[in-house]
Amino acid sequence: MTQGAGQGPEVERTATLRDFRVPAYVHESGPYAHTPLPGEAARPVESPLDLPEGYTPTQRDLPVINRGDTVQVAVGPAAVPAAPAPQPADGPGPLFVVGDVHGYLDELVAALQEKGLIDGSGQWCAGTARLWFLGDFTDRGPDGIGVIDLVMRLSAEAAAAGGYCKALMGNHELLLLGAKRFGDTPVNSGAGTATFQAAWLLNGGQKTDMDRLQDHHLQWMARLDALTETDGHLLVHSDTTAYLDYGSSIEEVNDTVRETLTRNDADEVWDLFRKFTKRFSFRDEGGADAVRSLLDTYGGSRIVHGHSPIPYLLGEVGSEDGEDGAGPVVEGPHVYADGLAIAMDGGVTMAGKLLVQQLPLDA
Repeated sequence: MTQGAGQGPEVERTATLRDFRVPAYVHESGPYAHTPLPGEAARPVESPLDLPEGYTPTQRDLPVINRGDTVQVAVGPAAVPAAPAPQPADGPGPLFVVGDVHGYLDELVAALQEKGLIDGSGQWCAGTARLWFLGDFTDRGPDGIGVIDLVMRLSAEAAAAGGYCKALMGNHELLLLGAKRFGDTPVNSGAGTATFQAAWLLNGGQKTDMDRLQDHHLQWMARLDALTETDGHLLVHSDTTAYLDYGSSIEEVNDTVRETLTRNDADEVWDLFRKFTKRFSFRDEGGADAVRSLLDTYGGSRIVHGHSPIPYLLGEVGSEDGEDGAGPVVEGPHVYADGLAIAMDGGVTMAGKLLVQQLPLDA
């Protein structure tokens, strides 16, 4: 298999305090201990986790939001969605993408209603419209399994109406699969002993999701594509060039990822998770060239991704305990890297915005 044919090495950028506003332990090996959030009592880590090479910790910069902290959005007659998405006279319907959801089912429903993709009862009403989710359905938020159930149902409803609703695999799908399959089995992290269970808990794993996780959810997640190209848009979850490690075509990458999961080897799945967790390859100097390396290999004229919250890409992270209680202001997707990249993670886990966007999007 050709690995990233003709491409140079990935330009990695070391995270800084400006990126995450976390202590310097990010750059050190050793146990990944939990540092309490403001107002949170310290608690022990149930299982030790050393930082693997290239792993980007996210527990503290994207804090877990408990069920009681979320805003409940009505789904029913009281909800007033926008008019259904406009339909073309012929050919495929309009194309929409959804950023990271992370268990925020109510916010997802409200955003889909606002775009006219579902009606007041939560049913698909967009006809031949096409909808892609960019991954990360679970963890941190209150109802990750509810999010997966909704996406699976909308997939059937959209197909029956002549459109489609599809999804990509994010690093948190790999994390949940690993936690369920391998639990506390030690894996070779590259920096010592690690386990999927510890990583899942430290990255916002919710017990209610694990309790409700069923075989059909696991099968659905394991079959998700890693990337796709639609209407000149290369859709991926993570803002990294690590996809080049898995093949020189979209089909080859997707097959390699599925085969890796089928082999059910904990170390292989951990390495896949680790690479999907890398971020910020398209930012700063060399970012546009990194985007071009993916577009030249897999096709498309623009890349659309989730994974890295827009406030972090902009270096404008709001305080977790801001005096006015306000979170980061995200109005919409972030276009950057010489207009070649569109970031779709609005930071819903940090009181940002869950983004649903019709493509194409002007720079």
